[in-house]
Amino acid sequence: VEPQQVQEGAFVVIPSNGWQFYGLVTDLQLGATDPRFADEQTEARLPAHLAGLLHGQTLFTTLEVMPALMLETGPEPGQPGYKEFMARIAENPPHLLPPKTVPSHHAAVRLASAGDVAEIFGKPEDEGNFIIGSTREQGHPVCVNLDKFVQRSSGIFGASGTGKSFLTRMILAGLMHHNKTSVLVFDMHNEYGFDDTASDTHEKVTGLRTKFPSRVRVVGLGRGATIRGNNPDFNLEIAENDITTADIELLTRELNLKETTPTTLAALEHDFGQNWFHHFKEMEEGTTIEDDDGKRIPAPGSVEDWANSAGVNTMAASALHQKLRRVFNLPYVVEKTAADAVGQIIQSLNAGQHVILSFGEHESDLDYLLVTNLLTRRIRRQWEENTNQYRSHPEKTKEPRPLVIVLEEAHKLLNREMAAQTTFSTIAREMRKYYVTLLVIDQRPSQIYDEVMSQLGTRISGWLGDETDIQAVLSGLAGRDTLRGMLSRLQQKEEVLLLGGAMMMPLPVRSRRYDQKFWDELLGKKITTDDAMKALGF
Repeated sequence: VEPQQVQEGAFVVIPSNGWQFYGLVTDLQLGATDPRFADEQTEARLPAHLAGLLHGQTLFTTLEVMPALMLETGPEPGQPGYKEFMARIAENPPHLLPPKTVPSHHAAVRLASAGDVAEIFGKPEDEGNFIIGSTREQGHPVCVNLDKFVQRSSGIFGASGTGKSFLTRMILAGLMHHNKTSVLVFDMHNEYGFDDTASDTHEKVTGLRTKFPSRVRVVGLGRGATIRGNNPDFNLEIAENDITTADIELLTRELNLKETTPTTLAALEHDFGQNWFHHFKEMEEGTTIEDDDGKRIPAPGSVEDWANSAGVNTMAASALHQKLRRVFNLPYVVEKTAADAVGQIIQSLNAGQHVILSFGEHESDLDYLLVTNLLTRRIRRQWEENTNQYRSHPEKTKEPRPLVIVLEEAHKLLNREMAAQTTFSTIAREMRKYYVTLLVIDQRPSQIYDEVMSQLGTRISGWLGDETDIQAVLSGLAGRDTLRGMLSRLQQKEEVLLLGGAMMMPLPVRSRRYDQKFWDELLGKKITTDDAMKALGF
């Protein structure tokens, strides 16, 4: 075939001696039976039909294929061993295997058909299969199995402007429609709940709350908060006694806290218990009175007076009090909340609803670090308790509903310095057995801690321009050296590379568009493979 009919990343199939090999084209090179035929421009000095015949005999293109899977197909009907093979697979059907051998010489190679793609990635009409895109050459629909997708933490990566948010919306819409998993979205930039406007095309972008009004609850951060002019279902405020000293230590880099901070915080917790934050906030700083000898001493109720009584360095206590003013002054941190909004969120998730926490005007890193970690810590505790009760009394207790926590700007919470302190790294490593997984979204995967990246199952990546980011996405995957070039040469929009986890093999695809056609297909009738190909424009 002409080399332009096949491109890097093409999904090819190689039948050979009772086996079917599935692989990806990783390189294309022009070749010739003799270098002179490649150098001479015979088409300029020979008639076109003669030049065509000559080229067909002397010039060719060599494809390099990375084998990904193999499947036993057995002998053809009528050949020796066919009956024995059919009897054997009736009891033990063949299944896909990692490649353990290679096709024979002169085995024919062809582009994968729609049936081949469905064999590996599932049929669009089967329950739980969500069409994420299509093969780039022929437009065959490619599915991701949502039940497998949520079994492990996963990630969506791509440089700025590659369409991560649109892809995330589609995945979340698929999960919400499938309705087997609850979703908690930390919506830092207020993109997922209500309708929005695309920054590049200025077209309307449908929010998830609009399409799933009975299943999605939007929560605003702070009393009276609105999201793009819309009122949330309820508002989240944080009680002062919900803030632990560990939450403050998490803000060390953001608040530029000193190494003496843990000592001071420990003393505050020792003296005031759960109400340490409120007492410390109420202390005045730098106030003095005269003692009987006329000397100025710290006034009762001041930071310095408490530090002296607690045996803490007064300068360290005063410096911490000054830096915590940013937290003291947060409008959504109150002494007592009007309602238990955190409890409402947990109750909604347990009941099978989905929650989108929009940060509204509070989009600073301080807001994001404090709120996400504090809320997730309580959710983690609740899901662990639910799971333990279910395992102890399965006949009396309902199985916990799986939960996916969606985390934007993940590197801010999962970098090397923060990963050990946050609840999120624990979820990535251990919480799968407690029905909780992460979906991390980031444009700088190289800044996410290696140990966390290694726990991510399915990885969906758009174009990445930085070599360290490419290496991070491919870390721990077989054939990463081969896949590196494929990832770096994706189109900057509407092409993604599917890797690991729920994907049987890596594959570059043309992703679906997040438009009205997408919603019509998702919320309308069940679609077949032919329907999907037509919808994708083929």
